[in-house]
Amino acid sequence: MKVILKSDITCPACGHSKTEMMPIDVPRKHYTCEKCGEMLVVPEEACCVFCTYGSVECPQAQVVRPCMEKRH
Repeated sequence: MKVILKSDITCPACGHSKTEMMPIDVPRKHYTCEKCGEMLVVPEEACCVFCTYGSVECPQAQVVRPCMEKRH
């Protein structure tokens, strides 16, 4: 399985989108939109900003979820 390391984060306040490299070791819980300055904060039940606001889930979710799906 190939893990994707880039995701387009879209700001829900202004719609601005930017491609970002995702960290492979630590979930990113905050992100500031470079256009409007909105601080994107991850809801408590969510993994990270990439899983919440990104076009691609974080590397951890990409690896763990397919494994979990195979068990069921």
